[in-house]
Amino acid sequence: MKAMILAAGLGTRLAPLTSSRPKPLVPVGNRPIIDRTIFWLKAQGVDEIVVNTHHHPNQIRNYLDGGRPFGVRVHISEEPEILGTGGGIRKARWFWDNEPFIVVNGDILTDIDLGPALETHQRRGDLVTLVLHDFAPFNQIKLNSQKDILEINPAPEAGQLAFTGIHIMNRPVLDHIPAGRFFCILECYRALIRAGHPLRGHVVQNHYWRDAGTIESYIEANRETLNGAPFLMGRNCRVHKDARLKDWAVLGDNTSLEKGAEVARSILWGNVTVKENVRVIDSVVTATGEVTEDLVGVIG
Repeated sequence: MKAMILAAGLGTRLAPLTSSRPKPLVPVGNRPIIDRTIFWLKAQGVDEIVVNTHHHPNQIRNYLDGGRPFGVRVHISEEPEILGTGGGIRKARWFWDNEPFIVVNGDILTDIDLGPALETHQRRGDLVTLVLHDFAPFNQIKLNSQKDILEINPAPEAGQLAFTGIHIMNRPVLDHIPAGRFFCILECYRALIRAGHPLRGHVVQNHYWRDAGTIESYIEANRETLNGAPFLMGRNCRVHKDARLKDWAVLGDNTSLEKGAEVARSILWGNVTVKENVRVIDSVVTATGEVTEDLVGVIG
């Protein structure tokens, strides 16, 4: 089975974390987001993936290395100009075959089992199936009792559901997406609904899902990876016996906390040294090197 990870965006909502690193390579729990997405797709039966890129594309290309680190084939669809969700899917037309395929937003983390959604999609023969859940305040999709999508509204309303960012598609949907220009896939879906084409919603429950695309949700995603443990330490971390870790923290590879240093409710990327008696509180530290003054409530 084939899949696409939508990863060409600038990561504006996650700035400044994405100024020198593309969003798919931003670490959550010391693993890049795209790493987690690929292994999740692999667990769904996917063995070939295309990733669209624009922002720092060579970083993504080098990291993915054709999929060799993951045991799947990975292709790159580079976009010199961003084409949007719909345009990116359409540009990768060369990749798709006649079997249903999965498209997933590149900034979500989930453990959803897609088996039932894929089974229903194939049985009904729908053009598109959107995986939905109840997740206020993003409930913008209206279904009927047969789970047909009636509306994709611009604002949340009571009694509606939220889109998880996971699509299951059949190849003919590409004929409804204009080629060579920016285009949002939701506009395609709205046009299909107006034209009477069946779009289905598959509703999931009792799962983990996190949009890690904003600073607030990124911090929460890191905290959630701890699974109740207070701290996560990467390889070769060095914590002085008189340093203090409080509440929770994620420390990247080769992180060092010197005597009297304090880290609380913070995420430190790799190769960071917190100098003697310096505090890092409610912060994300991305730059390698030494932290020589207190960071409290800022991105460092």
